[in-house]
Order: sequence, then structure tokens, then C-alpha cells
Amino acid sequence: MQVTFYGVRGSCPSPGPEFIKYGGNTACVHVELDDGTDIILDAGTGIKNLGQKLAKKTTDIHLLLTHNHWDHIQGFPFFTPIYQPKRNIFITPGQTNLVEHHAILEQMSGSYFPVDYKTLSSNIEIVPKPVGTDSWQLGSARISRLKMNHPGSGSSFCIEENGKKVAYITDNELYPPYKKSTDFLDWVEFARDAELIIHDAQYMLADMPHKAGWGHSVAEEAVKLAMGSRAKRMALYSHDHIRTDDEIAAIEEHCREVIEIGGADLALYAAAEGMSFTF
Repeated sequence: MQVTFYGVRGSCPSPGPEFIKYGGNTACVHVELDDGTDIILDAGTGIKNLGQKLAKKTTDIHLLLTHNHWDHIQGFPFFTPIYQPKRNIFITPGQTNLVEHHAILEQMSGSYFPVDYKTLSSNIEIVPKPVGTDSWQLGSARISRLKMNHPGSGSSFCIEENGKKVAYITDNELYPPYKKSTDFLDWVEFARDAELIIHDAQYMLADMPHKAGWGHSVAEEAVKLAMGSRAKRMALYSHDHIRTDDEIAAIEEHCREVIEIGGADLALYAAAEGMSFTF
């Protein structure tokens, strides 16, 4: 399994010279399974560049969406494979509280976008999983999901293949002021022994309490989750759109100090576009 980051920002893209090292595109991660199956996690602006790569293939594409907030679907209209005749694209929407399975397509209609989704050349199928379905087989991997703590909720995903697990938990507020969908200890079990946990780390303690309830985690809290789950590696994700390269590097160093104090065997990285792991 190969995991590659194509978009790592939260809320909105971050263009400019001070955002080059980690990248300014919004959420998108590509997972290529050992059997060649292509899985995409979220369709933020990072999916545009991923589309240039996948357009060279003819195989099926599986898109797992966490939720429908703009920064997680806004790149889809610019994803080249949706314009390829006979290309099969399967979209699994997140478990949002307001059920809008077709939102990613409907943004390409009316006054929102000049190309209507009904005219697309590819074969796009929305494949929601029934309520109560917590895991399913996809290619050579087992997919599991858990509801995230975020306004409107949504899904986090684990992808497990040949005993190797990757946990993708973005836009997740570990300690929200509203009623949780998932408790901290449930997250620990969800990500237990992961080769890599990708977790929302958009805020710092200095951002609180002003941004409490906005649906994102404080970086130190995310690190504690990774340590508690005994994950081998952690990627800080969903960087705030105002964080410069220098600021993210400082957060990365601070979180490594937290790990050292905690005595955990955990490798930590600030997610960056182009960063890739093979398990």
C-alpha cells in the first residue's frame, strides 16, 4: 500500500510563497493498494493534480468522502478522470447528519459551475453504505469507518491491507463543546497499531477557546491520540490556511517534543504535498 498526500490544508486553499514547503491545496490523499486499486480520500483542490496522474490509467477509481464541506469537494469539478468516457468512478459519501449523498455532483449544476454533472463522460456512481455498515471489502483492503466530531458530522476511515493499517481522521474535534459522535477512547481503538495515523491538527492551544466548536483538533491532543493508539507514524493534517511554512515547522517541532516527553516510539511529520509512505 502506498499513501501519497496531494492536499493538506483545511478550510480553504493557501496560495503564496510562504506556503510552498507544505503546499496550499485542500484535503486529498491517494492510496494505491497492492492489487492496484486506487482509493482517494476526499476531493479538495489537491485532487486536481492527482487527476493528471490517474488520467493515464483506465482502471476504476474509488473516492471516499469524509463530508461535504467545501474544502473536501471543491476540487472534484477539475478532476480529469470525470471527463474520460467510460471511466468508472465510485463515490462513497460520508455519514453526515444532513443526508446529501449527491452534494459533490450537485455543485456542478445551476449557477454554481459552467459544466453540468449530467453531461460528464465518465460513469459516476454514488454508493452510500447503509447505516450500521461499519466495514466492507474494497479490492485487497478492508475499509472501516467511524463518525467524526464535526459540525454536520461525517466519516473517518481506516484502510487495512495485509496487516497494515492507515487511519484517516480529519476535521475531527477530539474534545468538542457539543455532543460527541465518538469518544477519545473509541478513536484510540479505531487507530490502534496503525502504520500511519493522519489526523486533523488545525489548531493550537492559543486558538482556544475562540475556535472551540469549529470542528478541528488542537495539535497536542491529536499527538496524544496517536501515542495512545500506539501508531508507528503520525502526519499532522488539515493545516490551518493561515499557517506559514515556518509556523507549521514550529508546530511539528513542538509536537515532537511532546512525544519525547511522553516517551513514545512515534515518528511524526507535518503532512506535505508529495509526501509518500509505502507499507
